[in-house]
Amino acid sequence: MMFANAKLSSRLRRGAPSLLAMLAALLLLLLLLPPPPPAAAETLRVGKSVPEAFSFVPLDVGIETGIFKKNGLDIEASALSGGARLQQALAADSIDIGLGSGPDMSAIAKGSPVKAVAAMAGAPFLIALLVRPDSAIKSVDDLKGKKIAVSTANSLTAWLVRELSRQKGWGPGGIEIEPLGATPGLFAALKTNQIDGLVADIATLLQAEQRHEGKILFRFGNLVKDFHIHVIFASDKVIAKRPDAVRAFLKGWFETIAFMRADKAKTVAIAKDIIGVDQAITERTYDELMPMFSDGGKFNPKAMAVLARSYVELKILPAEPDMSRWYTEAFLPR
Repeated sequence: MMFANAKLSSRLRRGAPSLLAMLAALLLLLLLLPPPPPAAAETLRVGKSVPEAFSFVPLDVGIETGIFKKNGLDIEASALSGGARLQQALAADSIDIGLGSGPDMSAIAKGSPVKAVAAMAGAPFLIALLVRPDSAIKSVDDLKGKKIAVSTANSLTAWLVRELSRQKGWGPGGIEIEPLGATPGLFAALKTNQIDGLVADIATLLQAEQRHEGKILFRFGNLVKDFHIHVIFASDKVIAKRPDAVRAFLKGWFETIAFMRADKAKTVAIAKDIIGVDQAITERTYDELMPMFSDGGKFNPKAMAVLARSYVELKILPAEPDMSRWYTEAFLPR
């Protein structure tokens, strides 16, 4: 028996180099094999309420810089023609995520199957009031009794003008509001002296100043500090069936905001073609609006109270709603 064991041990020793060589060859083969393909990115359909606003440029920046891709998402981006159309697209399951305004949250009271999942931006620095370049109006105090054009009578811009009048002690009707539709119509009325001023987005008004078509008198971010000018919506369906995709999107969104704060040049290069203005105006728009973006998406209870009041004053709702039912912070990055 001892002789047999010794003989077997001798054979194993003689075969050891051969076995080691085989293992080394196998290891080398494994090292030379191509890495396994990465897991397929999950497609998420994201809609902007309007195509050209700087407010929604983070979506394009996140796509172009690969930030959303890094978070496992393939973004299918689209743009709608207003907040109502955005809510319709969410309800129709045409999009999963919507980038809209805080006032658009009122659609939830009317049955829109969505929730706000992040507060995207705060005070309304996006919106400003412009008067003619030769206007006798020199300050906000000169606006009492003047005609100011807005898009529609029940729009956010109309509410901001009423709020300005109320805060000045003139009552909600102390400044006369003229609903004139799209921005070109507002400028046509200003040029022909049919109105004393107009309210529009800051990029448009900066461009008008550059062309000597008017002068910016007031920025509404200085009027309403506690506000959510923009929020991110998710459909009830995507929340229920793909919660991790919602989390990944918000993680990518706030990583994009951090990138935009750190790299103005790259952000401006992407943004200028989207908002349709030149380099100089895009840079000024960046400087004006980057401070409004939230870094973490938390909802401000005071801002939600202001929104609730605005719905009543705009006659959108008969009474102030319980806003806590309309949003969730469950998907925000930790």
